[in-house]
Amino acid sequence: MSNQAPHPALLIPGPIEFDDAVLQSMSHYSESHVSAPFVNTFGETLTMLRKLFQTSDSASQPFVISGSGTLGWDQVAANLAEPGDDVLVLHTGYFADSFADCFETYRVKATQLKAPIGDRPQLAEIEKALKEKDYKLITVTHTDTSTGVLSELKDLSELVHRVSPDTLLIVDGVCSVGCEEIRFDDWKIDCVITASQKAIGCPAGLSIVMASGRAIERFQARKTPPTSYFGSWKNWLPIMKNYEAKKPSYFATPAPQLIHALHTSLTQILSKPLEERFRIHREASQKVKKAVTDLGLKQLASKPENQANGMTAIYLPEGLSPPEILPTLLKKGVVFAGGLHKEIAGKYIRFGHMGVSVTDPARGDIDRALEYLKEGLAEVKKI
Repeated sequence: MSNQAPHPALLIPGPIEFDDAVLQSMSHYSESHVSAPFVNTFGETLTMLRKLFQTSDSASQPFVISGSGTLGWDQVAANLAEPGDDVLVLHTGYFADSFADCFETYRVKATQLKAPIGDRPQLAEIEKALKEKDYKLITVTHTDTSTGVLSELKDLSELVHRVSPDTLLIVDGVCSVGCEEIRFDDWKIDCVITASQKAIGCPAGLSIVMASGRAIERFQARKTPPTSYFGSWKNWLPIMKNYEAKKPSYFATPAPQLIHALHTSLTQILSKPLEERFRIHREASQKVKKAVTDLGLKQLASKPENQANGMTAIYLPEGLSPPEILPTLLKKGVVFAGGLHKEIAGKYIRFGHMGVSVTDPARGDIDRALEYLKEGLAEVKKI
């Protein structure tokens, strides 16, 4: 049983429920960020991230910087693109809009390729777009948290390398890393950005990035300085290399307690084969999606190939809105999220099923949540 204070199960698409050992790591006594024990912990954390992303390329580089997943967008825009560059943003929901806005903030020209709500741009459309303009980067949201749409990476990477080989492939994996398969080397991905608080299962506060050797070379060959100070890889690259080599280094103060929590979480994740972790998430997702269908509800992502394994976006019955059902679910003991996509926010809710709520069967979070959803919908309909 958990040692945490009683609380409703947090089943939103992040932050997620945390394991006791991860939270206990947060209570680590204060220590210097350049002390040998902390440097060793940080170095091991960076090395474990390579295993999580499935990269053995010594030229690739993990970054762990204090900040949210949003800082990953800034790192990409400030370090891998230059003012005036063109980038292609594949749109599957709210977060593509935000990534495009981030690029524009850095005076990088973002072109969005949009799909209907619940769908994703098709390969033929992407190929056509790549042939029309010289794009420095192409970005894809692996799982868009606003719609639950999962984008396919392997075929996309093969297309980009065939049609526009100089274009870097950037993956927003904030809601996918840790619950969806990502083969960084095998799929020739150039950069994945993520955050600590979703499927990785660590409290919020860390921006995590994995950059390929090709991405680092592109950064080092840029004609203009990075357009950010705090997010500049000019400042962070030597720091990350030193920490991984177990050498103390300083640019800006890291968050030692969060690093300890991330170290614990990654140790737990890597204690079993990653294939098993991904299988468990797929099976939990299938259970949720079958239950949703059995309740007569529909998903935003109607096609099975578009459905994420770490979350499900669920249309509510006609005439029912999130503020009418979410308080009922909270009283029963589960927290779901309301809609986020600006065009349909009042029509759906979001169910996050990732991390310990899925991998620890003793918790029973998913089964209880499905039962509460069934009961809650029945009760609201009677009112």
